[in-house]
Amino acid sequence: MVQDSHPSTEPRELLAEYRASIDNIDAALIHMLAERFRCTKAVGVLKANYGLPPADPSREQAQITRLRRLADDAHLDPDFAEKFLNFIVREVIRHHEAIAASGGVVTDLHAAKAGKSNSTASSGE
Repeated sequence: MVQDSHPSTEPRELLAEYRASIDNIDAALIHMLAERFRCTKAVGVLKANYGLPPADPSREQAQITRLRRLADDAHLDPDFAEKFLNFIVREVIRHHEAIAASGGVVTDLHAAKAGKSNSTASSGE
């Protein structure tokens, strides 16, 4: 059982504080993932324009090794970290394959997935 570090705080108040922190972390994770995918989309365009393959197994393995080490240092289960990275990498590769199939033209992959019309990316990407 986890000890309450705030003995005078009501359990429901403490739970609300923890949940507010969790909600903030979840929001930060979503924004960080969005930024990561903006960067990987640019990588996908670069790869498509230069005929490079969508996947880079040696880079992926290096990333797994690095993330497992970071997870271990942060006292997070390295197996979980590897599964999380593998999930993200599979999605990135799927995006890169779509970009390559379009001849390097970036489309709104989220809109395409939702069945909306595709649009080319802005020049700010």
